[in-house]
Amino acid sequence: MPPLPVHGPAAGPGLVVLDIVGLTPRALADMPALRAATASGFTARLDPVLPALTCSVQSTFLTGQPPARHGAVGNGWYDRELGEVLMWRQHNKLVAGEKVWDIIRRARPGYRVANVCWWYAMGASVDTIVTPRPVYHADGRKSADCYTRPAALHDRLTTELGTFPLFSYWGPTAGIASSRWIVEAARRVLSDHDMTLVYLPHLDYDLQRHGPAAPQARAAAADLDAVLEPLLADAARAGTTVVALSEYGITEVSQPVHINRALREAGLLEIHHQAGRELLDPMASRAFAVADHQVAHVYVRERADLPRTRAVLAEVPGIEQLLGRDGLRAHSLDHPRSGDLLAVAAPDAFFTWYHWFDDCRAPDFARGVEIFRKTGYDPAELFFDPDDRWVRSRAAVGLLRKGLGLRYTMNVIPLDARHVRASHGRLPTDAADGPVLLCSDPNPARERLAAADVQSLLYALATNHKIASTSFQEAQF
Repeated sequence: MPPLPVHGPAAGPGLVVLDIVGLTPRALADMPALRAATASGFTARLDPVLPALTCSVQSTFLTGQPPARHGAVGNGWYDRELGEVLMWRQHNKLVAGEKVWDIIRRARPGYRVANVCWWYAMGASVDTIVTPRPVYHADGRKSADCYTRPAALHDRLTTELGTFPLFSYWGPTAGIASSRWIVEAARRVLSDHDMTLVYLPHLDYDLQRHGPAAPQARAAAADLDAVLEPLLADAARAGTTVVALSEYGITEVSQPVHINRALREAGLLEIHHQAGRELLDPMASRAFAVADHQVAHVYVRERADLPRTRAVLAEVPGIEQLLGRDGLRAHSLDHPRSGDLLAVAAPDAFFTWYHWFDDCRAPDFARGVEIFRKTGYDPAELFFDPDDRWVRSRAAVGLLRKGLGLRYTMNVIPLDARHVRASHGRLPTDAADGPVLLCSDPNPARERLAAADVQSLLYALATNHKIASTSFQEAQF
């Protein structure tokens, strides 16, 4: 890799980078405040990487590298040495490559950066961190909280804003309260930093629950726009450049694909029994999948089983592509953490993590919000079980027990993924449903950017450096 250009110290404007999950041209139509804040600049089509998932795309934004280089091959993967599926880990050291702020600091020593809820925040070489981090009590209870650096910021934020609304950040009660808290936290650190990264998840919820064309999706965009307005006003008063972008677009789906059940039926996936339940046994399995929205990494223990695994999955309805080593290499996804195959769902399909056939034998945590324990992403966590008439009453009882300091369970999630209305992870086929980037500064205007170009765009905005025709990422390849 050739060294990046080093320039003398340059005074650049402040920069706020809003990662608005699921922002597309369709959603932007209902966000007048965001459009007005960036009207003086430009709007560009943004091409994500495969897989088009939060951890993979954010890591490419910040490093200018594809998953084959930075290693975030999904929101989770199978660790072949530990023999465990690791979902939604948070340590920044998991992401290889030089981060954009480290490059900027070569041109502007002392450049201060705040990360407000972008992923892989913990351990990052930034000045300020705010990220969700529950309290796991010794008696098994889980309480909402956040992690901050410096540590004293935690008490300031929770005193002024209340406890971080974790259960509004993900789960069946996920809603606008979490994005409102994040915006208000960002407003409190904005003036002390040169770059503030802000992650806003709100559109993710109702788009997956109802679909991107549903009235609820339009209302979600309008609600988020209203929440954003004070932060945008603060940025305008300070002369701060606004960049708003999204990792992916969310498109309608109707077909859940039970990829692990297919592998189990073929005798390739193994389970083990515990307390009358069936748990995935990845170390014993000849093949299994880590499902992640519309993609699934398929791990095959022995090379001799690859043809059999491929043949089994080729017959599963809803799987459009099976990428082997050549296909992974073509998409710059050939990393040691990747599966031996990558299954890509058809446009109207998505993958489930289910490996059991009888719901009575599902793991006892399957009906809860357990993003770290499940061996794949579970979009059903966005729903209360609609087939359980007493589900909200049982949830209320659970909250009461929690408030009294008693042990409790929240078995309120359906084990039927047919309720999910939208998903993502594939590369977009229609720009109208793909991610978009908006910038209030017109100088680096482009009609289209790759996700890997975002690093050089942020560098240019931070240093008043003209973007070269070859981006950093292109030079590194």
